[in-house]
Amino acid sequence: MKSQDETLEEWCRALLQAYKLENVQIDVNAVLSLAGVAAHSVVRPAAPLTTFIAGFAAGLAAAPGREIDPASMDAALAVARSLAQNYGTEAAGAPGE
Repeated sequence: MKSQDETLEEWCRALLQAYKLENVQIDVNAVLSLAGVAAHSVVRPAAPLTTFIAGFAAGLAAAPGREIDPASMDAALAVARSLAQNYGTEAAGAPGE
């Protein structure tokens, strides 16, 4: 059985691959720390909201001059949602498991 850290690293790689960002390095502990601060200092639901907005802001900062496109944000959320919904079922249905 995988540890939580192994599962998070695997999930991070899967998300990066889904967004074609395989060369991007993510500090999972820094993201989780930010989520923890938001959850405990604001309210629990602030954790995912805070990390999403921080990531969105980082993306905009990396591509100055780009317009904010609500459809792109919705598409990005849809990719992650679909990957998450299918995460356990794909692993369970893999041959040899």
